[in-house]
Amino acid sequence: QVQLAESGGGLVQAGGSLRLSCAASGRTFSSYGMGWFRQAPGKERVFVGCISARSQIIQYADSVKGRFTISRDNAKNTVYLQMNRLNVEDTAVYYCARGWGPASAGYDYWGQGTQVTVSS
Repeated sequence: QVQLAESGGGLVQAGGSLRLSCAASGRTFSSYGMGWFRQAPGKERVFVGCISARSQIIQYADSVKGRFTISRDNAKNTVYLQMNRLNVEDTAVYYCARGWGPASAGYDYWGQGTQVTVSS
């Protein structure tokens, strides 16, 4: 059983930055890709980005490209989402998940989510 726990969410003003962390349990973290998704109020959960097991490949949704950066530290079983130049449209619950690709079906374990609220 794999457990994922996000942290780092909060309230930030537009134009600001936040860094989310996702800590994973288990000894196989470095063997899997990891992804970030978000779900805004009243909307479906959407892909933010993903990173391969050894960080060779990183993909981003067009809406965050150039503003968000995904990284991971396999020694710490942690994946990060650095979010810069935040705007109100980035307000959502952010989830990390184990897997790969832009579709939710490509992921088998999910965290409980962390709220990010961007104020104008």
